[in-house]
Amino acid sequence: MKNNLDIKTVESFGDEWKRFDQSGMDFEESQKVFNEYFSIFPWDDLDENAVGFDMGCGTGRWARFAAQRVGHLNCIDPSSALDIAKRKLEDFENVTFINGSVDEPGINKDSQDFGYSLGVLHHIHDTSLAIKSCVSLLKVDAPLLLYLYYSFDNRPLWFRAIWKISDFVRKIIHRFPPKAKHVVTDLIALFIYFPLAKISLMLAKLNVNTNKLPLSFYKDHSFYTMRTDARDRFGTPLEQRFSRDEIKKMMENAGLHNIRFSEHAPFWCAIGRKR
Repeated sequence: MKNNLDIKTVESFGDEWKRFDQSGMDFEESQKVFNEYFSIFPWDDLDENAVGFDMGCGTGRWARFAAQRVGHLNCIDPSSALDIAKRKLEDFENVTFINGSVDEPGINKDSQDFGYSLGVLHHIHDTSLAIKSCVSLLKVDAPLLLYLYYSFDNRPLWFRAIWKISDFVRKIIHRFPPKAKHVVTDLIALFIYFPLAKISLMLAKLNVNTNKLPLSFYKDHSFYTMRTDARDRFGTPLEQRFSRDEIKKMMENAGLHNIRFSEHAPFWCAIGRKR
């Protein structure tokens, strides 16, 4: 059953990852971004033969680095982006590609030593149920790393008001045909992401704390990353956001404990272990 899957969202991301297959990002930045998301992941606790999954692998941007650290990695994705992942990771003999979803992952329950799903489950109708599906695949005490869009719960009211406006814009843009959507989100990256990121960079060089400024996360990231994320944020038909407390509750209800959150952007990255 794929009733927790939004087909339009799957198609949108398939189109996105064909355009942004991450080949435009240099190795150093790719490694930096990986480290930002995986900073709380317990690599040292995994056996060298550990088997795990990348739920919603897209083009394999995370798998590229994760596969080097484990015994075997199952890359799962319902979209056409999986074809790109196969091409980009063809040299990895320890990777299996599964055209599946969080509802039908193609791997057995209670079989995985670890798992991660970054920037995926907030694009699913029932995120809580999706987390439970991921947890069901894990062995007892196996870690699961998640990244879910935050609801700006650690930001001031004015910051959340800006997001309300941007979300209204997203609900318009996501209806555009693919080519128009690409053009508009590129313009958003050029005229909004880029200037705000560079302002944050200049202020940071003056020893000004920029953490609370909009889009300051991108101050030391490439324009390619800004374009990718603008397409990701404004092009998707389905997006949900959660507070830190809501994420913790969903993870606990899914059967995870020892839950920890990263204290730096991107928010929120969280990890827990299966009871």
